[in-house]
Amino acid sequence: MTHTVAEIEIDRKTDALVGEWLTLPEAGERLGLDLKRVKQLLRDHKLLGVQRESGLSVPAAFIQDGQPLKGLQGTLTVLADAGYGRAEALRWLFTADDSLPGTPVQALAEHRVKEINRRAQALAL
Repeated sequence: MTHTVAEIEIDRKTDALVGEWLTLPEAGERLGLDLKRVKQLLRDHKLLGVQRESGLSVPAAFIQDGQPLKGLQGTLTVLADAGYGRAEALRWLFTADDSLPGTPVQALAEHRVKEINRRAQALAL
């Protein structure tokens, strides 16, 4: 992941999978943080943002109860280690999997972090 967040763009299918997006100022409002701190969360890979028509945006599902989604940072690291780029990671996180059921991001929201990270690690094999 050598690109800056602003250089990453996604295709329409991935954009649609994610559904609700937040601009950085909107993400800041939900997190109770200023824009500088939101950008730091992106740099620290605690959140994942992509460039969209409306500007740099974060999936709304990545913020839960006023905090970055618990386990997201570790899952993003595992996916990166498996060779997934940011757009690929988003597609994986938001693609329904009948064996879960639901999507990996829903499973993270349900505190099933270990299960999702095991699945992400298996991608590298």
